[in-house]
Amino acid sequence: MNIYQKEIQLKPYKRGFHLITDTIKDNFPELREINTGMLNVFIKHTSASLTINENADATVRSDFEAHMNSMVPEDAPYYMHNYEGPDDMPAHIKASLMGSSILIPITKGRLNMGIWQGIYLCEHRNNASGRSLILSCYGT
Repeated sequence: MNIYQKEIQLKPYKRGFHLITDTIKDNFPELREINTGMLNVFIKHTSASLTINENADATVRSDFEAHMNSMVPEDAPYYMHNYEGPDDMPAHIKASLMGSSILIPITKGRLNMGIWQGIYLCEHRNNASGRSLILSCYGT
């Protein structure tokens, strides 16, 4: 079994949902050395998250952002944690709802995802710096 791990720094993204599949593949060539295995992607932040969803129609990402903002509004009167602004606590809630890691099968050196699937960075802050991801793959 081979095990590879790498930390990468993403460029800063504006608030919203962004496809990062190609960035992950481009920065982790070790994927090609795995015939059968798994890739785990973990984000080292509490106000951004990861998910897998539609990679073709950008309106899906816009709809995700609109729905999350409706479901978890800013300036709720019961938020106590607001030290970094009105998007602070909602970003933490959204990150917990979406998740901090994803697991993807690797088959013959490629991510084995559906044709319409892509990896999203879910940026929940208005002014975030670049985010750090831990990429870990293992297999034979």
